[in-house]
This record gives sequence, C-alpha cells and structure tokens, in this order.
Amino acid sequence: MTLVTLKDVLQPALAQGYAVGGLVTLGWEDMRAYVAAAEAENAPVILQAGPSCRAHTPLPVLGKMFRHLAEEASVPVVAHLDHGYTFEECKEALDSGFTSIMFDGSRKPLQQNIDETAAIAEMAHAAGISCEGEIGFVGYSGGEGSAGTDPEEAATFARESGVDAMAISVGNVHLQQDKEGGLDEARIAAIVALTEVPLVIHGGSGVPVEQRARLARQTSICKFNIGTELRMAFGAALREAVNSDPDRFDRVQLLRETHAPLVAASREVIRTFGAPPQR
Repeated sequence: MTLVTLKDVLQPALAQGYAVGGLVTLGWEDMRAYVAAAEAENAPVILQAGPSCRAHTPLPVLGKMFRHLAEEASVPVVAHLDHGYTFEECKEALDSGFTSIMFDGSRKPLQQNIDETAAIAEMAHAAGISCEGEIGFVGYSGGEGSAGTDPEEAATFARESGVDAMAISVGNVHLQQDKEGGLDEARIAAIVALTEVPLVIHGGSGVPVEQRARLARQTSICKFNIGTELRMAFGAALREAVNSDPDRFDRVQLLRETHAPLVAASREVIRTFGAPPQR
C-alpha cells in the first residue's frame, strides 16, 4: 500500500477490535526491519520518531526516510512524530512529510493542554494528517513518576481537543525493561465508558503480552507504543555481531546482522495485536 495517516489505521482497528504497533525508531536499521516485519505479518505499522531519534537525525531527513519506506511497502505505514513538545516542532514534522503528529502537553494544566493540543490538531487536520494527544502523565522507569489519567478529564480532553487518538496513563511506564507491571484495567474501563476516541498506551514494552492482546481485542486501546523491547533485541544482536569477530570493524557488515533478529522480534510484537490481513 503506501503512506497513510494515524486515523486511517486506527479507525479500522477500533471498529474491528485490534491494535496497531507504534514502533519507536532510532535509525535506518530498525525502521527498515519494522516495515519488513509488518509486511511479513501483512499488518499496518506506525513508524515513530521520538525525541532521542530526532536528536540524532533531523526531522526533514526522518520524514524522507519514513516516506521512502512507506512508498515501497505492501502494507499501510504511518509516519508519526512521537512526543512533540512545541507547536514549532509539530509544524516542522508536518512540513517534513509526517502523516501524524503527537503533541505531548501532559505535564501542563488541563485547560492549557486542551488549548495547545486543539491548535495543533486543527493545524494537522487542515493539512490532511492526524493528531494524537496525551492526558495524564506517563512516567519513566527510574525517573519521573506517573500521574494517572482521570476519566472525567479524559472525556473533556477527547471532546474539546479534537484529537484522532488519546494517550492515557493507566500504570504504563516508559523505558520499562520487564513485563512485570501490568495496566490498571478498572481505570481503563472507566475511560472507555466515557470516550469514543482510539486510546494509546505509551511504554507498551512493560505491558505483559497477554494483557496487550486482550485489551486490543476487548477495549478501545488501538495503539501500543513499543520501543525498549525492540531496542533490547537490536542491542543483543549487535553485541553478538561485534563479539563474534573482534577484528571486524565495518559497521555495514555488523549492522546487517541485526536485521533478521530485529525482524523476528518485531513480528512477535505485531502479531500480538491481532490485525486481520491487509487487503
């Protein structure tokens, strides 16, 4: 297929009871592997450029990389800005060819978050692309603590911001390396009861696989962001490639050996979300 918006992939997921993987990229090797995995599973995929990715590679370059992969892919591919913190950064992503922008105003007071997110959603929609917002703060493993999403505030945010997808804080944590936590399903149920917008789980690597699959089938959670889990798979493959021959120095040769293991790990992640075959 080709490049699509976030709304293009999440509305079918919402209607049919599955989720789509928002796979966090850091460079060419992982984004290429993610698309290969999505093609092998015949499922849509969301390529995400977060702050650390953007610190390494400029947004205009990332936009061209994402679009090139999407245009060659046989499945729907979304080019998504993850955790944009300013209007200017979101505008740059739009101008760079991204088809979805996530504005993160979750640290701000509710009304300010709504107002700023609504302005970015309006800009995105005028350009024919999608917008994701966040209500409730998702913390970091070993860092900032979370502030859980209040269901009533989530309903207000969804109604007034105009977002196409809403990230929530329900026990999920960024950068978690194990899957021993789990999400607060009672809080999720309360949010689902008051909203109709597709929901997003950031920090999906820390969510048990069984819970991911079940919530994708049974709730309006339509997107799980997965980063740490796949970075760990990439790091293990690269470490093995480097250690297997201390005399090798050509990074193209070394990085080539990360491809198959990362495709395999990504396929497992994508398969869990239950997307039906793409037509």
